[in-house]
Amino acid sequence: MKIGDKVRFLSEMGGGKVAGFQGKNIVLVEDEDGFQIPTPINEVVVVQQDDYSMARAINRKAENDAQRASETPLSKGHRSITSMLRDGQDEEIDMEVPDELDDTKEITFRRPAEERKGGNQLSAFLAFVPLDVKQITNPRFEVYFVNDSNYFMQCAVASAEGNSWNLKYQGEIEPNTKLFLDEIGRDEVNRLDRLAVQVLSYKREKAYIMKPAVDVQLRVDPVKFYKVHTFQDSQFFDSPCLLFTLIANDQPARSLVVDPKQLKREMYRNGKDDEAKAPTQKQRDQLVRRYGDDQSKGKRKHSSFPHHDDIIVVDLHAEELLDTTAGLSPKDILDYQLKVFRDTLADYAGSKGQKIVFIHGKGEGVLRRALIHELTYKYKTYTYQDASFQEYGYGATQVTIR
Repeated sequence: MKIGDKVRFLSEMGGGKVAGFQGKNIVLVEDEDGFQIPTPINEVVVVQQDDYSMARAINRKAENDAQRASETPLSKGHRSITSMLRDGQDEEIDMEVPDELDDTKEITFRRPAEERKGGNQLSAFLAFVPLDVKQITNPRFEVYFVNDSNYFMQCAVASAEGNSWNLKYQGEIEPNTKLFLDEIGRDEVNRLDRLAVQVLSYKREKAYIMKPAVDVQLRVDPVKFYKVHTFQDSQFFDSPCLLFTLIANDQPARSLVVDPKQLKREMYRNGKDDEAKAPTQKQRDQLVRRYGDDQSKGKRKHSSFPHHDDIIVVDLHAEELLDTTAGLSPKDILDYQLKVFRDTLADYAGSKGQKIVFIHGKGEGVLRRALIHELTYKYKTYTYQDASFQEYGYGATQVTIR
């Protein structure tokens, strides 16, 4: 006796199917209603057993195969293969009914990222590509984010709005690609002042070396967008472009925005701290200056600044005056910018009516306030005003020698 056997009771009517056993002497008999009745094993008798023999299994398989062979399309319908192939060919199709395409399904396929040798070091750039490099009066530019690495980059690009920020773009850039962000015109260029770019890097479906998140702030000088020579050839575009480096070989770009609070702390710290944190003479000697100390009064022929219609233009941005600012504090940079400002006024002190445009940028206004302070208290006879917006954009002051 085993589970599944059909049994009947000896002492009473009825029976059922063996569902299990309790101990050695009790069998559980399941009746037609599904109830399991505990019954002594000697009170039931087997009336039918399931046949699990190999012979029966072979016979059953042979019967099933024979049945399937007898139910072929040819035997059922007595049709030839040619007639079955013609099924549906004579059906008329309404060509005006549009095809139904389910475009609500999300595309989940991703092309594997292409990697290149040496691309595991992060490099990224913000690029401005002129639509017509010869169009200077009313230019238009395409803005791109260039990811020159084997990492995916999740980035956010924002522009300064006073003390707040306005998000311009947020999204993912695939490895070794450039992504179009926006197209801007002259009005948008003139409003550019500071840009902030935040980048998080990673790889998909493979192990990778963790890279720190990057937060870079750039000062954008609108004047550069009106100079043809500032647009250079690059490996990323077929036409000249203006590139701003965000990350180069895993190193974030040095921020060009001076923190006024940090500058104030630097200016008011005591002399002991100055000696401890000031750059060494060796570091100062390594600086390559574009404005030499010999450009003093009486040596105007050595001046490196261009003349435009008898107006002298002096760019006081740190990256224009120095090839590197490594080892210099914000106070050192400001002192050198003021030195260039004073030396320029000294060079042209005898040229009455001479107009000089000092480009200082908008930023936090630290350098501009320092220039206005100098003009107010040290050069009281000189007049000054905001320079032409159309020619120099925001952040330029014109001084007239009196």
